[in-house]
Amino acid sequence: MRSAPFVVAVVLLAAPTLVAQEAPDSVVPALGPLVTAPASELREVVQRYALDRAALGRRYDVDYAPVRRERFRAFTAGWRARLAELDFDRLGVEGRLDYVLLDNTLRHELTLLDREAALFAEMRPLLPFAERLMALEEARRRVDSIDVRAIAELLAGLPAEIGRTRSAAESALAAPRTGSSLSRIVALRAAGALADLRRTLDHWYRQYAGYDPLFTWWVEEPYRGADKALGDYEKFLRERIVGYKEGEAEPIVGDPIGVAGLRAELAAAFIPYTPEELVAIAERELAWCEAEMRRAARDMGLGDDWRAALERVKTRHVAPGQQPAVVRDLAREAVAFVRARDLVTIPPLAEEVWRLEMMSPEAQKVSPFFLGGEVIRVAFPTDAMAYDDRQMSMRGNNVHFARATVHHELIPGHHLQGFMSDRYNAHREVFATPFWHEGGALYWEMLLWDLGFPRTPEDRIGMLFWRSHRAARIIFSLNFHLGKMTPQEAVDFLVTRVGHERANAEAEVRRSFNGTYSPLYQAAYMLGGLQIRALREEVVGGGRMTDRQFHDAILQGGPMPIELMRARLTGTPLPRDYAARWRFAGDPLRR
Repeated sequence: MRSAPFVVAVVLLAAPTLVAQEAPDSVVPALGPLVTAPASELREVVQRYALDRAALGRRYDVDYAPVRRERFRAFTAGWRARLAELDFDRLGVEGRLDYVLLDNTLRHELTLLDREAALFAEMRPLLPFAERLMALEEARRRVDSIDVRAIAELLAGLPAEIGRTRSAAESALAAPRTGSSLSRIVALRAAGALADLRRTLDHWYRQYAGYDPLFTWWVEEPYRGADKALGDYEKFLRERIVGYKEGEAEPIVGDPIGVAGLRAELAAAFIPYTPEELVAIAERELAWCEAEMRRAARDMGLGDDWRAALERVKTRHVAPGQQPAVVRDLAREAVAFVRARDLVTIPPLAEEVWRLEMMSPEAQKVSPFFLGGEVIRVAFPTDAMAYDDRQMSMRGNNVHFARATVHHELIPGHHLQGFMSDRYNAHREVFATPFWHEGGALYWEMLLWDLGFPRTPEDRIGMLFWRSHRAARIIFSLNFHLGKMTPQEAVDFLVTRVGHERANAEAEVRRSFNGTYSPLYQAAYMLGGLQIRALREEVVGGGRMTDRQFHDAILQGGPMPIELMRARLTGTPLPRDYAARWRFAGDPLRR
């Protein structure tokens, strides 16, 4: 045990010498292939859109502000009009692809602005004063002259207005009525908007206070009272309506978007299936996982009892302090496995620069497993965690579970994705989609399974756990947005059908519904993976590409919906108004 630190120190000291002795072409890529004209005529158009949109977002940065929404609406509609002026028929394959991608992005952005307006309208009865406070920051942004006495009167009247709004909410709580906007979902959203508004108001105040003595003289006291009233009101919304008690875990509420919202999201992702069909696909995949789980359990001598097999696997974790070495070894093993089969190009620099960091106990409450990219963030218990939490963290991050997550997060998964998309067609990052990012990493789990990466029944159980988890994500997330499953039912579903520890299941559902994930994000893992797997069968199985050519083409093409990646790789003609049509998983509802 004492030799490990010495070995690590030797490696660290030796690394610069080894790099200096490597052949130049293993450190710096050949430059000839990089000295080429842009493949897409619209590369600079897409870059200008992304830069202009980001600049506008920095200028109009108050969430839900009507002036922000209308400015973005005009900006987006203007970009669509300008895009339509281009001669589509004169564009090449890559240019047409960028045209379709950009137009799809613009159309979806207009849909999201309409959705935001509807969400704000639901919150307005709880935040009747919000637009007047938003206007203060907008006036400052325009560098308007201000009437400090009028501002003081506005802020001085705010506590009484908040008091009346709060009284109306308390009355509604006491005597709920049909059609009332008072719901946990709307209240949670309003509380979040209120917290953002309070931060905006604090920033607004600090830009004047002290710099303008007259402002401070008039506004300081009313501002302090208004800030306190806003804080108390936010606490009321969270505690009395949402049900959040300080010191307890935040309740899982979420904000379902309904069937119309899901259909709009699926159209933007070029997924030609209904939500119900996607749930059926997920049920089919989950049934396959369960059958394979039983097969692995039999190989472990446990009959068909896959739960017993899963419980045994969860005990196969390392002692505290040893998890980083597990991650290191699994990362190296995955690279060696992929490289030996010539599956994808792995630049030496990509292999060199990835890093490891341990996740804080606070972060593990929301993300109880690994997170990754260039930096893999490792969940494992600390001495500050409660005993039960430590046990669940170790069980949920056992060696066999990690075997399916390390390569997902690093190489050939997220780290390699990010490394390559930063260097090839980087302008397409504006079209980023979880079906490409998360689906691509999940696809590698599927492919490595098919190629025999799991060596033992325990390894298979570990990989199947995560595959089941991704199928379950489709089921619980889509059913939640359809109003068919509550957050608590989603937690129970993960515990009973997948075998999650309950605390980990709660963290997973909380992260899915209370965070900032898009409605299809959790479904995109397996659906994107199934799309890429079907595409590989089509082009690699059909003899048009080798595995390495196929995987390099996906990474170098840049992020985009997988159906458009398919069109790019197969030469499918792209009309200006291209719409989703690829039934990559057959007809799941047909019996």
